[in-house]
Amino acid sequence: MIGQLRGTIISKQPPDLLLDVGGVGYEVQLPMTSFYQLPEVGAEATVVTHFVVREDAQLLFGFCALHERAMFRELIKTNGVGPKLALAILSGMSAEQFAQVVHHGDITSLMKLPGVGKKTAERLLVEMKDRLKDWNAQPVDSAADGFALSGQVEDTFVRPVDATEDAVAALIALGYKPAQASRAVGKVAVEGMSSEALIRDALRNML
Repeated sequence: MIGQLRGTIISKQPPDLLLDVGGVGYEVQLPMTSFYQLPEVGAEATVVTHFVVREDAQLLFGFCALHERAMFRELIKTNGVGPKLALAILSGMSAEQFAQVVHHGDITSLMKLPGVGKKTAERLLVEMKDRLKDWNAQPVDSAADGFALSGQVEDTFVRPVDATEDAVAALIALGYKPAQASRAVGKVAVEGMSSEALIRDALRNML
């Protein structure tokens, strides 16, 4: 089990991170709520991880804090929710926000997430309610010596020529349909915005 990685950021292509750990490049997928907190390419970062082994692949998912990983693990215990859908859910809202949605039985907010239909939303509310009843009591701890989740998002992305295309590609990777992703990015796009900022604003606009 790989539980944590600390190394140098080689590249960032949401939601994928390539981290150099002792000369080995680890590909890690992060929910956007964690991805926003990454420092710039070339800097050191620590991510706590969840390792998934399938017949056709071995996948690493990374998080800025232990409580974010804990929520991911609770989500994938739910019938019909796999790692990709859990990643999409935690890209649209933080662990704390998801806990509040479940607490209030807010099925409408859940159904705005990609891949979450009415049946899945209902299942999440039913199965997660008891599991998350004490969630607010959990400490919000960041990965040791890594990057911490904060209200202020630092824009560390280099602004590529195709920032809009990169943002659309990231949303598609999270499960949004191409037309929906293009429309969402188009609504918030302003000249000079980084792909990170475009993704963040597009997700906010859709929820």
